[in-house]
Amino acid sequence: MTHAHHGPPIPPSAEAVVPPETAKAPEVSSFKLLATLALAGAAAGLLVVAVYKATLPTIERYSAAKVETAVREVLKNPARWDTLYLQNGALTRKPVGSADLKDMPKAYVGYDESGKELGAAVTAQEPGFQEEVLLMIGFDPATSTLIGFKVVDEKETPGLGDKIERDTSFGGQFPGRVAPLKGVKARNPSDPSQVQTITGATISSRAVIRIINHAVEKWQPLLANYDKGGTK
Repeated sequence: MTHAHHGPPIPPSAEAVVPPETAKAPEVSSFKLLATLALAGAAAGLLVVAVYKATLPTIERYSAAKVETAVREVLKNPARWDTLYLQNGALTRKPVGSADLKDMPKAYVGYDESGKELGAAVTAQEPGFQEEVLLMIGFDPATSTLIGFKVVDEKETPGLGDKIERDTSFGGQFPGRVAPLKGVKARNPSDPSQVQTITGATISSRAVIRIINHAVEKWQPLLANYDKGGTK
């Protein structure tokens, strides 16, 4: 017959409460760790290169289409245009040497259906209020008269500085104005060299004026020399 125990619980033996020893993980050498990291970094780098190469043709087609759209817009839909490359301080239709044509500065000279020259379009990029502002600028090299401009890329303050792209009344002032331009606060300036800046985005709008002035100053003599029989 079993007798019930009515006293305090009997503590477990000392052996029962001693936890088993935990096996130590093998130490990883610094060399192996660095080698693993290097291999992982190399694999990631190869993956980035592969993705870049795979997407590069699409990126280039998009960039070319963006340029074509901008040229058509600032030259008011020319029937055709010639692409001139700036090489060794002069414009030419046929660059010499092994220079990458994509990276060479270019001017696009547009013509109507009868072959009459409409003007030239060039890109120019300078700092705005936030970051660089990239413009396509159309103008008549003979008179420095603006045909128009298009913002190709900008990262100005949303709602303020980006009005240089969104505010059609600002951009609509430029056709017919003569460079060098001056920014003024007055509405509808009568001086052909003046344009009204944007209230609340004065720095950004003045940046557009500055970029246009510098572009015309740079490209006008190059285009004039080409028209006089420079390097064809």
